[in-house]
Amino acid sequence: MKFSHWIVCGSWLIASGLAVRADVKRDVEYGQAGGERLLLDVHVPEGAGPFPVAILVHGGGWGSGDKAGSDKPGSGSDITPWFEPLTRANYVWFSLNYRLAPAHRWPACFEDVQTAVRWVKARAAEYKGDPKRVAIFGHSAGGHLAAMIGTQTKEDTRVQAVVGFAPVTDFEQDLAQRGGLSTALQNLLNRPKEVTPEALHALRAISPINRVKPGLPPFLLLHGDADKTVPIQQSINLQRRLRANGVACELITLKDAPHGLLTWRKIDPGYEAKLLAWLAQTLGPGGR
Repeated sequence: MKFSHWIVCGSWLIASGLAVRADVKRDVEYGQAGGERLLLDVHVPEGAGPFPVAILVHGGGWGSGDKAGSDKPGSGSDITPWFEPLTRANYVWFSLNYRLAPAHRWPACFEDVQTAVRWVKARAAEYKGDPKRVAIFGHSAGGHLAAMIGTQTKEDTRVQAVVGFAPVTDFEQDLAQRGGLSTALQNLLNRPKEVTPEALHALRAISPINRVKPGLPPFLLLHGDADKTVPIQQSINLQRRLRANGVACELITLKDAPHGLLTWRKIDPGYEAKLLAWLAQTLGPGGR
């Protein structure tokens, strides 16, 4: 049965008339920064565990989006399609908020995601999670942040798998098409639209494709070939760079799929099974 729309009702996820136990703990504080409490939601499976862990990073151009799915339901940054498959596969998942631009410029958002990864790894067992089996998910701008985590080699932020949904991985790749820095990047970096040498240096420094090196965790990239927001070429190029450095990387291309996730299941009903199969092979099964 397909579940095209999910809403949260108490501790249940309800879709198409069918309810599934969710056990979601809301607004758990994982840190404080910039005068803000940093919050996440946690789903804890039934059973003894330990279960594999997924850290979920929403998109929204580094300036919007929300851990509950989206700050604007139905928007292109809505990540609610992640919740049901991970719940069904017995994952402990942590969906996090982070500081947003332009109130908080780079690297605030990335610092928060790093803080969240450290917090999750330190406390995973409290939620029946296995700190040695951690995947980080990210969509769009969140995919950029997840890929940045994946290209680090520090042990305190190291994860075992990176899953990028239409991730931004190369800020230089589509500058010409955009005519300079996008509004989102202007807000994130506090820079004008013009591509100056200083701006180009900054963009290259925070592009995951330029941070690839041997020894990184395996990556799974999922991208629609009809994406008009983040070109699929970015995922193609990242896969090539990762494999050239001996890093495992699979790319699932969704034919005719746009940037937003809400229609992906309808367009390609089998992509979630491929995702879960890759996770099971990489991290081990969820049911224990």
